Amino acid sequence: MPATHTLRLICGRLGAALLLALSSFAVHAAGDCFEQAGAYQGVNPTVLRAIVWFESKGDANAVHRNADGSVDIGQAQINSIHFSTLARYGVPRHALTDACVNVFVAAWLLKQKMVRHGNTWRAIGAYHSETPAQRDSYARSIQRVLVSWGELQPR
Repeated sequence: MPATHTLRLICGRLGAALLLALSSFAVHAAGDCFEQAGAYQGVNPTVLRAIVWFESKGDANAVHRNADGSVDIGQAQINSIHFSTLARYGVPRHALTDACVNVFVAAWLLKQKMVRHGNTWRAIGAYHSETPAQRDSYARSIQRVLVSWGELQPR
Protein backbone atom coordinates (compact mmCIF):
# COMPACT_ATOMS: atom_id res chain seq x y z
CA MET A 1 0.00 0.00 0.00
CA PRO A 2 1.51 3.42 -0.91
CA ALA A 3 2.68 5.47 2.06
CA THR A 4 0.39 8.40 1.26
CA HIS A 5 -2.68 6.12 1.10
CA THR A 6 -1.71 4.49 4.41
CA LEU A 7 -1.31 7.90 6.03
CA ARG A 8 -4.73 9.05 4.83
CA LEU A 9 -6.27 5.84 6.13
CA ILE A 10 -4.61 6.30 9.51
CA CYS A 11 -5.70 9.91 9.78
CA GLY A 12 -9.36 9.16 9.12
CA ARG A 13 -10.52 10.23 12.55
CA LEU A 14 -7.71 12.51 13.60
CA GLY A 15 -8.75 15.48 11.51
CA ALA A 16 -7.41 17.56 8.68
CA ALA A 17 -4.56 19.13 10.63
CA LEU A 18 -3.00 15.80 11.51
CA LEU A 19 -3.61 14.51 7.99
CA LEU A 20 -1.70 17.47 6.63
CA ALA A 21 1.13 16.92 9.11
CA LEU A 22 1.41 13.21 8.33
CA SER A 23 1.03 13.60 4.56
CA SER A 24 3.77 16.18 4.42
CA PHE A 25 6.40 13.69 5.55
CA ALA A 26 5.41 10.85 3.23
CA VAL A 27 8.04 11.88 0.70
CA HIS A 28 10.76 12.81 3.23
CA ALA A 29 13.40 10.63 4.79
CA ALA A 30 12.56 8.98 8.10
CA GLY A 31 14.87 11.42 9.88
CA ASP A 32 12.55 14.27 8.98
CA CYS A 33 9.75 12.49 10.83
CA PHE A 34 11.43 13.11 14.16
CA GLU A 35 11.52 16.86 13.55
CA GLN A 36 7.95 16.96 12.27
CA ALA A 37 6.52 14.73 15.00
CA GLY A 38 8.39 16.68 17.65
CA ALA A 39 7.15 20.00 16.32
CA TYR A 40 3.59 18.72 15.95
CA GLN A 41 3.39 17.41 19.52
CA GLY A 42 5.73 19.95 21.13
CA VAL A 43 8.28 17.35 22.22
CA ASN A 44 12.03 17.34 21.71
CA PRO A 45 12.92 15.45 18.51
CA THR A 46 16.34 14.55 19.90
CA VAL A 47 14.65 12.85 22.85
CA LEU A 48 12.45 10.97 20.36
CA ARG A 49 15.58 9.86 18.50
CA ALA A 50 17.16 8.72 21.78
CA ILE A 51 14.05 6.71 22.67
CA VAL A 52 14.09 5.04 19.25
CA TRP A 53 17.81 4.31 19.51
CA PHE A 54 17.45 2.83 22.99
CA GLU A 55 14.34 0.83 22.12
CA SER A 56 15.35 -0.70 18.77
CA LYS A 57 18.43 0.98 17.32
CA GLY A 58 16.02 2.38 14.72
CA ASP A 59 14.62 -0.95 13.50
CA ALA A 60 11.15 -0.13 12.11
CA ASN A 61 10.31 -3.85 12.05
CA ALA A 62 11.31 -4.56 15.65
CA VAL A 63 8.85 -6.70 17.60
CA HIS A 64 9.34 -7.65 21.23
CA ARG A 65 7.12 -10.02 23.20
CA ASN A 66 7.09 -9.08 26.87
CA ALA A 67 6.85 -11.45 29.83
CA ASP A 68 3.40 -10.02 30.67
CA GLY A 69 2.06 -11.08 27.26
CA SER A 70 2.09 -7.61 25.71
CA VAL A 71 3.93 -6.84 22.48
CA ASP A 72 6.06 -3.85 21.50
CA ILE A 73 6.00 -2.85 17.82
CA GLY A 74 8.26 -0.75 15.63
CA GLN A 75 11.26 1.43 16.19
CA ALA A 76 9.81 3.25 19.22
CA GLN A 77 8.43 -0.06 20.56
CA ILE A 78 4.78 1.01 20.90
CA ASN A 79 3.19 -1.34 23.44
CA SER A 80 0.05 -3.31 22.65
CA ILE A 81 -1.71 -1.69 25.62
CA HIS A 82 -2.19 1.29 23.27
CA PHE A 83 -3.55 -0.68 20.29
CA SER A 84 -7.26 -0.26 21.11
CA THR A 85 -6.90 3.50 21.62
CA LEU A 86 -4.90 3.84 18.42
CA ALA A 87 -7.49 1.78 16.53
CA ARG A 88 -10.21 4.19 17.70
CA TYR A 89 -8.18 6.95 16.05
CA GLY A 90 -7.83 4.93 12.87
CA VAL A 91 -4.26 3.71 13.45
CA PRO A 92 -4.12 -0.07 12.91
CA ARG A 93 -1.43 -2.20 14.51
CA HIS A 94 0.29 -2.93 11.18
CA ALA A 95 0.78 0.81 10.57
CA LEU A 96 3.20 0.91 13.50
CA THR A 97 5.86 -0.74 11.33
CA ASP A 98 5.91 2.42 9.22
CA ALA A 99 8.83 4.37 10.69
CA CYS A 100 7.12 7.77 10.45
CA VAL A 101 3.79 6.60 11.83
CA ASN A 102 5.64 4.95 14.70
CA VAL A 103 7.53 8.16 15.51
CA PHE A 104 4.34 10.24 15.39
CA VAL A 105 2.64 7.79 17.77
CA ALA A 106 5.69 7.87 20.06
CA ALA A 107 5.58 11.68 20.08
CA TRP A 108 1.87 11.57 20.92
CA LEU A 109 2.47 9.12 23.78
CA LEU A 110 5.41 11.15 25.10
CA LYS A 111 3.31 14.32 24.97
CA GLN A 112 0.65 12.62 27.10
CA LYS A 113 3.32 11.86 29.69
CA MET A 114 4.56 15.45 29.53
CA VAL A 115 1.04 16.75 30.15
CA ARG A 116 0.90 14.56 33.25
CA HIS A 117 4.47 15.02 34.56
CA GLY A 118 5.67 18.23 32.89
CA ASN A 119 8.70 18.56 30.64
CA THR A 120 10.78 16.38 32.96
CA TRP A 121 12.86 13.21 33.08
CA ARG A 122 9.93 11.68 34.91
CA ALA A 123 7.81 12.17 31.77
CA ILE A 124 10.51 10.61 29.59
CA GLY A 125 10.78 7.65 31.95
CA ALA A 126 7.00 7.29 32.06
CA TYR A 127 7.08 6.72 28.29
CA HIS A 128 8.28 3.25 29.31
CA SER A 129 6.57 2.75 32.67
CA GLU A 130 4.73 4.64 35.40
CA THR A 131 6.27 2.29 37.99
CA PRO A 132 8.81 4.56 39.76
CA ALA A 133 11.83 2.21 39.70
CA GLN A 134 11.31 1.29 36.03
CA ARG A 135 10.44 4.87 35.09
CA ASP A 136 13.59 6.27 36.70
CA SER A 137 15.83 3.54 35.26
CA TYR A 138 14.45 4.20 31.77
CA ALA A 139 15.00 7.95 32.12
CA ARG A 140 18.63 7.30 33.11
CA SER A 141 19.02 5.07 30.05
CA ILE A 142 17.77 7.84 27.77
CA GLN A 143 20.09 10.29 29.54
CA ARG A 144 23.03 7.96 28.84
CA VAL A 145 22.14 7.85 25.14
CA LEU A 146 21.98 11.65 25.01
CA VAL A 147 25.32 11.95 26.85
CA SER A 148 26.93 9.48 24.42
CA TRP A 149 25.73 11.66 21.53
CA GLY A 150 27.10 14.83 23.14
CA GLU A 151 23.58 16.24 23.52
CA LEU A 152 23.68 16.27 27.32
CA GLN A 153 26.44 16.87 29.85
CA PRO A 154 27.22 13.92 32.13
CA ARG A 155 25.98 14.28 35.69
